[in-house]
Formats: sequence, structure tokens, C-alpha cells
Amino acid sequence: MTAEIREFTDYLRDIKKKSKNTEISYQRDLMQLAAFLQTLEIYQVEKVTETSLNSYILYLEKEGKAAATISRELASIKAFFHYQLQQGRIAADPSELLKAPRVEKKAPVILSVEEVNALLKQPGLTSAKEIRDKAMLELLYATGIRVSELISLRLEDLNMQIGYITCRDGRRERMVPFGKRAGKALGRYLEYARTELLKGRESEWLFTNCSGGSMSRQGFWKIVKYYGEKAGIQADITPHTLRHSFAAHLIRGGADIRSVQAMLGHADSTTAQMYAVYGTVQG
Repeated sequence: MTAEIREFTDYLRDIKKKSKNTEISYQRDLMQLAAFLQTLEIYQVEKVTETSLNSYILYLEKEGKAAATISRELASIKAFFHYQLQQGRIAADPSELLKAPRVEKKAPVILSVEEVNALLKQPGLTSAKEIRDKAMLELLYATGIRVSELISLRLEDLNMQIGYITCRDGRRERMVPFGKRAGKALGRYLEYARTELLKGRESEWLFTNCSGGSMSRQGFWKIVKYYGEKAGIQADITPHTLRHSFAAHLIRGGADIRSVQAMLGHADSTTAQMYAVYGTVQG
């Protein structure tokens, strides 16, 4: 199967334009499968059956591989055999009915109110960048919006008079209110920092980088990490941690689950109900 695996990874690189890391990951997974199949004296693609692939999945489970790892390997296997079917090398796809093991969701990292307050206090007010960072962190915690929504906000999406932002997700949009604390940080940012960051340039984005463009996910992730370390927070926090904490703190304070669901922009209440569980367990 080595030749077929090499051809498949070439296809991923040259035709599908996958990254080098993806190419290496697929190749590694498939070579491990090929090595296992050789122990069953299966050397040709057309000799592989659903039973032999199921044996491999059971082998991975007995080896103590994590469900997420097995699911990733199964994705590689399915992509490989789908390609072989397209090439006409096999009459049927032996991986078609294979099921991935259930991956249990990890409990979300939820900060205590004290930890959130410590984080929000970290940005000073001595530079335009710190004032912007303060406004972004305050707004993220005050609204629970996704980081992608935060960095995609335009000036026109902000209503300072009434105190809400408009978030857009494809064709859907929702209005999310924010409180006085976030409003004060936003007002300071708009009055003192945004113009200084733009240096005379025009920008449609509410939060801009030093070049006048929108903030990147990676850029804001680094901001959260930096202030989290300054605050002495031990948990491995990300921008999503503030979203988790916002929801859990609201529900712990007596907010209706469906109202929190609407603010978060979730299609169903399953995730919001999860916050109700974890939000009452953690401090």
C-alpha cells in the first residue's frame, strides 16, 4: 500500500493544496494502518475489508489511544479509501460504515469572578494600545460574543447611546447589550485611543491594529495570554474562556438559560445548559 499512500499524499499536496503538516499527518496515520494490515498479511488496497479496518480501530483502543486520536486516524482512513474508490482501484469503500468513537467534551475553563476582575484590571490607561486592550476585554466579558465576532465589529455595529452591539453571523444578526463598565471602556477608547492608533488613516473596524486593519484572532489571543499571565491566573485561558465565564456567571446569578442562549447566538440550549452545570460547580 506504500505506493498508493504516497500517491494520495501527493494528491493532497498538489491538487487539494493541503498544508505540509496535514500531508505529514495523513501519511503517518496511513503508514501505521499499512503496518498493522501487514500483520494480517494484507498488502494490497483491494484486499482491505471493513472487518480488517474494524480490527485496526479495536487495536488502537486496546493500545490506549485517545478517542480524539482515533477519530483523526479514522478521518485519514476514510479520505484515503474514498480516493481509491474515485480512482477505480476498489469496487466498494470498506471504510464507509466505520464509526468514530465518541469524543467526550472537556469541561470548559471557567474563571472565578475574582479572576475575571484581576484580568480586566491588567491593561493600564497610559497608552493607546492598553486602552484598546481594556475596551476589548471588557466588551468580550460583558457580552460573551465570540472572538471572531469581536474582531469583526465595525464602527456602525456599535450603539453607544442605547448600549448594544450588532453581531452578524452570515445572514443572521443579533443585538447584544453591554453594561456601563464596558461602555465606559469603549468611550475612553473611542475618545483617546482609536484616532492615535489610526494615525490619520480611515478604518471601518471598531478595533484596529496599528496599521488600521482589523485585529487578528492570533493577535487578540496573545493579548489575552499576556494579561492572564500578568494577573497570575494559573488556568490556560483563551479568548473563549471569557465567553464561558460570562455565560456561567450570568446563569449562576439567576439569568434565564434561554436568554443566555440568545445572547451567545446558540441555535439550541444544550451548551447553555452545560454552563448551568459547570457554572455552579466552579468557584
